[in-house]
Amino acid sequence: MTRGRTFDQFGFGSASAEAGLGSEGTLFRSPVHVTITDADVDGFPIVIARVHECDPSMKPCRVAASGTAYVRGYDGDFPLSPLEEQAFLAARQPPSFDRQAVQGAAREDLDDELLQTFLRSVRERDPHGLGRFHDDAELLRRAGVTQTDGTPTVAGLLALGAHPQQWFPRFVIQVSAEPLLTDPPGVRARNQATITGPIPRMLDEAMAWARRTFDTTIVSAPNGSVHDRPVYPYIAFREIIANALVHRDLDQWSAGMAIEVRLRRDRLVVSNPGGLYGITVERLGRDAVTSARNARLVSICQHVRTPESGARIIEALATGIPIVNAALAEAGLPPAHYVDAAIRFTVVLHLTEGGTRRGDDLNETELRVYNALAEGELSAAALREKLGLSTPNIRKALRELRSRDLVRQLGGRGRATSYRRISP
Repeated sequence: MTRGRTFDQFGFGSASAEAGLGSEGTLFRSPVHVTITDADVDGFPIVIARVHECDPSMKPCRVAASGTAYVRGYDGDFPLSPLEEQAFLAARQPPSFDRQAVQGAAREDLDDELLQTFLRSVRERDPHGLGRFHDDAELLRRAGVTQTDGTPTVAGLLALGAHPQQWFPRFVIQVSAEPLLTDPPGVRARNQATITGPIPRMLDEAMAWARRTFDTTIVSAPNGSVHDRPVYPYIAFREIIANALVHRDLDQWSAGMAIEVRLRRDRLVVSNPGGLYGITVERLGRDAVTSARNARLVSICQHVRTPESGARIIEALATGIPIVNAALAEAGLPPAHYVDAAIRFTVVLHLTEGGTRRGDDLNETELRVYNALAEGELSAAALREKLGLSTPNIRKALRELRSRDLVRQLGGRGRATSYRRISP
């Protein structure tokens, strides 16, 4: 509501507004629960409407008139694709895809080094439970690594396989960093890689990529020693990647999707297929709740160690998010932002307000225009021809770059207009 105007000035009272909001729930086929309360801001009445999440058994929520279901994007609402609808329908049943046998795989397709470490950990840490089975084949079967005939399961192959991508080509981590403003024109990404292998080896390689790619700052400790500190805490990144590897969706609908890591100049984005299971974003890190989409995979990974460091993959104690929060707070960074889109779960780490440089949060179009101008002055028409972008997109990007003092306009008012890049 516009500041300074009451409900009566708009021609309706708060009761009418509440009734109108309440009736919106009838526009959908699934029951929509709306909580409506009154409040006061600076002496003006407002109505607060909170639309509660649908029960998973009723998703996807469809518009009554058309039967269409939508997913929210950053710049609008988009109809669900048939593949995305499969994700919602599959979530109505407890997932068990990780227990299935991998046709064509055999005991020889397991990584012997990882396997021996797994067996040793089970017998040391659970001697009176799973570890009491002295025959390796029986232990692996009861752990869910293999089936009765020795065929590896999905969970067993992903956690302990020699090369799981032979059967699951997109069970990978795609990593890349955004170009720097100082990079030459035409650079599309830095340190791009596709990380493959079983979960422990992928986790090791993801950490190696982070050490190569994250910027570092030089900081002094109270004792006078000087250290390099990564812009994002490694421990926070490790927990996020480990969670993505273990909790990503494994059903058929997501078989073509990868875990994605995008390092932008002002944020780090990690996204994996499948939303949260058995918990909401609001409860992440607040309740000691352990909820596993892939229960068998989680139980195996509790005994799996990374080859290079011998570190655990997970603890399954609901400590991951608190560790992320604590590490970010210690580094002076804002809390992580979690986005559960049901078919994809995304974690975003932001730099501190003073941690970005002028122009570090340019979008892709703005960056392309800025880099193109490194070759010299260009008109909007020349930029359009060079980049293949539409005139409105070119002009919008130029307005943003000018507002940030990254580009200067030359000419205008009856004269030929061109644009020159200003170094940040």
